[in-house]
Amino acid sequence: MYHEKQQRELCALHALNNLFQDKSSFTKTQLDQICQNLSPNEYINPHRSILGLGNYDVNVIIAALHMKDCEAIWFDKRKDPSRIDTSKIIGFILNVPSNYKVGFVRLPIQRRHWIAIRQINKEYWNLDSKLDAPQCLGDESNMLQYLREQLQSNDKELFVVCTCEVDKTQQWLLPDNEQR
Repeated sequence: MYHEKQQRELCALHALNNLFQDKSSFTKTQLDQICQNLSPNEYINPHRSILGLGNYDVNVIIAALHMKDCEAIWFDKRKDPSRIDTSKIIGFILNVPSNYKVGFVRLPIQRRHWIAIRQINKEYWNLDSKLDAPQCLGDESNMLQYLREQLQSNDKELFVVCTCEVDKTQQWLLPDNEQR
């Protein structure tokens, strides 16, 4: 199992590489180029941190996924995650608040953190780059419960990652009357 650990503000890069289980899926240079393409005439790029250390926004993740013929679909948390047909998706990217720390000191600044979740060998794994090792969430039922708990918070967002073809036909979403 591949698991990139957190470096600087590169959680979006780590989440993408962890999602695809390949350290060469994306590089910081590629994500910086996406930022430049999204806002070519901006001195301070709005899609990453001012210092250029990372902290990429969702637009960068979406553009990166397009390079792999994939899509990130915002999941409406008013729906139950059991509406997702997990057999049709690659995985999930969860966006959560994260405290900013300098050494051991927490600053009163809220940042955003990207986390990949995907199935590997019939179990679902939290591939958060801030974890020392991937965290096993268990089977689909346990993973769906984990997502329900995460989505109870108003400041967390879930993106379903699937191929563009699956997105076009909305095969990732089960009908209202059907749940897993």
